[in-house]
Amino acid sequence: MNQARTAAPEVRRRPVKLGNPEIAAYQADGLWHVDAVTPLGDFPPRFTDRLESGAIAHPERTLVARRGADGEWIRLSYAEVLERARRIGQSLLDRGLSAERPLLILSGNDLEHFQLALGAMYAGIPYAPVSPSYSLVATDYGKLAELVSQLTPGALYASDGNAFARAISAVMPSDAELILAHGEVAGQRATPFSALLDVEPTSVEAAHDKVNAQTIAKFLFTSGSTKKPKAVITTHGMLSSNQQMLLQTFPFMGEEPPVLVDWLPWNHTFGGSHNVGIVLYNGGTLYIDDGKPTPRDFGATLRNLAEIAPTMYFNIPKGFEMLTDAMATDKQLSATFFSRVKLFLCAGAGLSQAAWDRLDAAGIAESGESIRIITGLGMTETSPSCTFGTGSIIKAGYVGVPAPGCKVKLVPSGDKLEARFHGPHVTPGYWRAPDLTAAAFDEDGYYCTGDALRFVDPDHRELGFMFDGRIAEDFKLSTGTFVSVGPLRARVISAAAPHVLDVVVTGIDRNAIGLLVFPRLEHCQTLSGLGDGASVEQVLASAPVRERFQSLLNRLNADASGSSMRIDRLLLQAEPPSIDHREMTDKGSINQAAVLTRRAAIVASLYEGTDPNVIIAA
Repeated sequence: MNQARTAAPEVRRRPVKLGNPEIAAYQADGLWHVDAVTPLGDFPPRFTDRLESGAIAHPERTLVARRGADGEWIRLSYAEVLERARRIGQSLLDRGLSAERPLLILSGNDLEHFQLALGAMYAGIPYAPVSPSYSLVATDYGKLAELVSQLTPGALYASDGNAFARAISAVMPSDAELILAHGEVAGQRATPFSALLDVEPTSVEAAHDKVNAQTIAKFLFTSGSTKKPKAVITTHGMLSSNQQMLLQTFPFMGEEPPVLVDWLPWNHTFGGSHNVGIVLYNGGTLYIDDGKPTPRDFGATLRNLAEIAPTMYFNIPKGFEMLTDAMATDKQLSATFFSRVKLFLCAGAGLSQAAWDRLDAAGIAESGESIRIITGLGMTETSPSCTFGTGSIIKAGYVGVPAPGCKVKLVPSGDKLEARFHGPHVTPGYWRAPDLTAAAFDEDGYYCTGDALRFVDPDHRELGFMFDGRIAEDFKLSTGTFVSVGPLRARVISAAAPHVLDVVVTGIDRNAIGLLVFPRLEHCQTLSGLGDGASVEQVLASAPVRERFQSLLNRLNADASGSSMRIDRLLLQAEPPSIDHREMTDKGSINQAAVLTRRAAIVASLYEGTDPNVIIAA
C-alpha cells in the first residue's frame, strides 16, 4: 500500500530583474581566462554627469538626506546638490587645490561631506576621505600623519572642530586651509563650510569641461597591515564604468530609482563608490544612516529602517545578524523593511551560511517570499565590483561570474588560482608610488589581487567562481600540510554563530592549527548567565562559554577531512581587535597578518601549554 507524501511548499522568490552575462572560459599557456562576452554599455566620461542629468530630469527629487538635531530628515534635491557642487567647486579652485594639493576629508558620512565630494569632482579636483577612526579612536596619530604626508593636501575638512581638534593639531600642514562645519580648533584659523557656498561660479564650468574619464576623482586608502596604507587612484572613468557594470548586472535599478538606507563609511570603496554611486547613477535617494552595527549605535539604524523602506540593502555580516535578531521581536520593523526590498548584498566579508539562512527565513516569515542575497567580489583597486552571482547558484562563498566589461585571469599560485582583473574599472595605480604600482600589475596589465578563486563546477566553468581565500594568508604546518585559511575561517564562523565575531588562524611552522577567537561579547554574556556587572574575563572564563567552545572544537573536528582542517586548540581574546594597530578596519574586517604580528606572544602561549585559558580539542 502506497502512503501519500506531502511535499514541502516551494518558497516563492521575490521578483527582481537581474542580468546574467554570457561568459567565455578558455585556457592558454596554462592559465585560465574567464571573460564576460556581454559587452559593457556606454557610460559617461565624468561621474558627475549623472548629477547634471538628474538635476534636469528630476530636479526636486531627494538625492541625499540625513536626520537633523531635531530628528527630522534634512533633504537635498538633485537641483540643490548640483548648484552647491558648482559653488563649492569654484571655492576649491579659488584656493588652488589640485591633484598635487587635494582636499582631505577627516570626518565621516554627512551632508557636507557629500557636497564637498561632488563639488571637488565637478571641478576636477581629487579628494581623499579617510577613516574618522584615525582621528577619533586612535591614540597615536602616526597613521593619519602618513596619509597627510603622502597626499600633501591643500585643505582639510572636518565636521566638528572640537571632536577632531587633537588630530588636526597633530597633523595639520602649515600651508593647508582648515574647513569646519562647526566647532573650532584652538590655535588654528578655520573657514566655515558655509563660506564655500557664498561664491558665484565663474571659472568652474571651464574646469568642469576639462574633466574626462582619466581625471582623478578621489584617492582611497587601503587599510594597510604591517605596511603603510596605499593611496589608490580612483578616476571618473573607473566610477562611471563600474556603475554601468552594476546597472547591467541589476537592471531593475534602471526601472525603479533605488532607495538606500546606508551607514557604510565613504572612506571605503563599498560605501563611498559602490553605494553612493548606485544612487547617483540611477536617479535614486540615499538616506544617511548615523547608526552602525554596535550595541550602542544600532538603535539609530533600527529607527531609520522602521521608517524608510529600502529597495536594496547593504551591510557587513554583523549588521545583518543584528538586524535579523531585532526583527524577530519587532514586527513593525520587519514589515517596513521587507515591504519593497529586492536584494541584499554583504560587504567587507562573506556572510556565513548560518547567518544567510536566518536572514532568508526572516524574509519568508514576513512576506512569504525569499529575498535574493547577492554575492560578489570587489576591492578598492577595482572601484569596486568585478564579479556577481546573479544566476541559479545561491550560497555562501559563491562570487559568481565577471560583470560586463571585466576580464579575469586565473594564475596558479601553489595549489590555488590567483584572480587577476582587467577592465575600465581597474585603477591605473597607487599615488606617488611607482614601485608599488609596477608590482601590482602583471605583464598583460592585469591587476594582481592576491585573492584565490576556484571554479564552482570544473565541468561547467561558465557558472563562475567560489572564493578560495587570500593567498598571502595561507601557510604550511611544520608537517608540510598546507592550510587554506579563508575556507577554514568561514567554516568556523558559521559553526560558531552567533558567538564569534571573527577568528585568526594560527599554526605557521607549528605542528597543529590553532585559533585566536574574537567573541561577540553580548552573546557570550547572555550565554554565561552572569549579570551586567561581570567583566569580559569573567564572561569568557565562565563554564557555559568554555563548554560552548569546547563543543565547537569537537564538532568541527568530527567533520574535518584531514590535518589541514583539524583545529587543535583555541584561545578566546578579551581584547578586541585594535584599529590603532591595524588589526581591524572601521568596516569590521580582520587583518590576519597584523593580528599575528601584534599578538605573537599570545600565539606562543597558545602552543606552550602555559595559559590555562587555552581550550584543547578532545
